[in-house]
Amino acid sequence: MFIHTHFFILLLFSMSAQMLKPGVFKHITCRNNIYPKSTVKRFSVPSEFVDWSTEYSKYIPPNYTAPHINGQPWADPDIGCENFQPKWNELDGAVNRVSLNGIYKIENEYPINSFGRTGLRGRGLLGRWGPNHAADPVVTRWQRDADGNKIWNSETKKSILQMVAIQRHDNNMWAIPGGMVDPGEKVSATLKREFMEEALDSFDNQKMIEEFFAKGVEIYTGYVDDYRNTDNAWIETVAYNFHDDNGTAVGQLKLSAGDDAANVKWLSIDSSIKLHANHNDIIEAVVTKLNAHW
Repeated sequence: MFIHTHFFILLLFSMSAQMLKPGVFKHITCRNNIYPKSTVKRFSVPSEFVDWSTEYSKYIPPNYTAPHINGQPWADPDIGCENFQPKWNELDGAVNRVSLNGIYKIENEYPINSFGRTGLRGRGLLGRWGPNHAADPVVTRWQRDADGNKIWNSETKKSILQMVAIQRHDNNMWAIPGGMVDPGEKVSATLKREFMEEALDSFDNQKMIEEFFAKGVEIYTGYVDDYRNTDNAWIETVAYNFHDDNGTAVGQLKLSAGDDAANVKWLSIDSSIKLHANHNDIIEAVVTKLNAHW
């Protein structure tokens, strides 16, 4: 028992982005609830039936794709539509249909969520069938007092880390200010763009921003336990940490919420925070990397 527990902890807190797998251990957010912005109830999926390898003969999930995404330039057509012949598991023109977690199955022309049943078929609110690629910039600084000294937690004796967090419109939860990667766009460009759109609104010192976002460290790459996921469409992300160690770059900026965010702030980090999707796991990896208070 000790060996198995020790192995799990090593996996969870490893500094390797390939080994840290938020979502693998949970896959909770996208199960057993009403699908967001709809009245569609997901088919019940008990934990023991999440894995596709476990037979679940009664599994008949509803099929739902939000009507308003049909015809949008960022969205796929429905499966079976004329002239829609996606190239699964590869780069399909400018659209990246490659999963960060390896090859996914295709059944009856539909891509299958490798992380198991979600209780819903279709695309839901997601634009792409299969993987929907996102990028999450974790921008951090040390919390400091009025004299500029780092603030320490009295129990852990470690410095307190702060992150730029945005409050989402859809569920009012605090989150990393990330977003979807546009077709043909480099992840590095998405990380910078999303941060500026959601947390700065407008800013003049472009040179400082360019230099700051050129020094990120990859924290996680893979599946996201997002409440929008379905059996046929899911979110994957690449998360980078951009740390302002002395607080003189992005750390000294006044934040301003863009149109995509209800609010924005420097959020002090500890184990009690509750963030959107599995952002807590990503933030915990940053905390471990920087040896900060948790």
